[in-house]
Amino acid sequence: MIRLVLSCLFVAALAGPVSAADPIIPPGAKLEKLFEGIVLSEGVAVAPDGMVYFSDITFSHQSATKTGALHAGHIWKFDPATKKTTIFRSPSGMSNGIKFDARGDMIICEGADSGGQRVIRTDMKTGMSYIIAGMFEGRPFNAPNDVTIDLKGRIYFSDPRYLGHEAIEQPVMGVYRLDPDGSIHRIITDAGKPNGVCISPDQKTLYVVSNDNGATGFERLGKAPDAKGPVAPAAPLRKGHMALMAYDLDKKGEARFRKTLVDYSPEDGPDGLIVDAKGNLFVAVRAENRPGIVVYSPAGKELAYIKTAELPTNVGFARGKNAGLLYITAGKSLYRIQTNTTGYQLPRTK
Repeated sequence: MIRLVLSCLFVAALAGPVSAADPIIPPGAKLEKLFEGIVLSEGVAVAPDGMVYFSDITFSHQSATKTGALHAGHIWKFDPATKKTTIFRSPSGMSNGIKFDARGDMIICEGADSGGQRVIRTDMKTGMSYIIAGMFEGRPFNAPNDVTIDLKGRIYFSDPRYLGHEAIEQPVMGVYRLDPDGSIHRIITDAGKPNGVCISPDQKTLYVVSNDNGATGFERLGKAPDAKGPVAPAAPLRKGHMALMAYDLDKKGEARFRKTLVDYSPEDGPDGLIVDAKGNLFVAVRAENRPGIVVYSPAGKELAYIKTAELPTNVGFARGKNAGLLYITAGKSLYRIQTNTTGYQLPRTK
């Protein structure tokens, strides 16, 4: 594989947000629905070869087949050329967040609810998978959710718990760093219920979403008769921190809280997020009064909004000549829309 030059990305990162004369979302751009899955689509990421991968989190309490057998999570692969979607992996270990590292390998967060409760790496050349973060301090993770990777190959992942029958053995819902030497470090403990994580192109900021729904097992609370979607329990909940936060990230990979960029309370907060090459954030906001992808400047100023018919979960940019194409998971579906920006991707290494 050819080593790419970093300078173009960092020049773009210094250019600032798109001007009003050159809107981030082209006038008239529309969401194109590409596929409908089974329960909840998540973790969309585009591989170096252009294939689009995303999770289908098949909640065990509502994904039984006619014979009583349960789905056990899937990873789908969408081919932009043929528009066909096929199974890449099943069962998926209840995969959630997916990213590709600089070598082109797939990094996957596996959650609870009969999932792996771990982070794995799949060699996309051989198909072999390896557990790279299975436990912390000898105990299982809560439910690894989302993942981001820095230029030094360090992997950062969030570890909340939203559903599942498994015991919770970690003392906090935090954010962890996995170093290239295999060591694991808990680096954030003050982010509420961390969900989406993303590193800025200049490597100086770790963005963390808190989406605290007030429960660690919503599926055991029953479902309201008029509930919309698969995640609306019948029992009332007192929701916690709903925010998009920025943490200063030093050269050693340590994080320190800087500020809350957006406080969504009393509405629901975001889920996943990514950045473009200029450092603008594309955030999947799950507020029922205004669901969609909201684009923010690094300072938290809203720059654009893409309305989604279903509550969104995550976002991922395409690559190469299609680097402005934004893929969105929402509800049980996969969508895409054209933008006027360029998505940020890790430079490739051999």
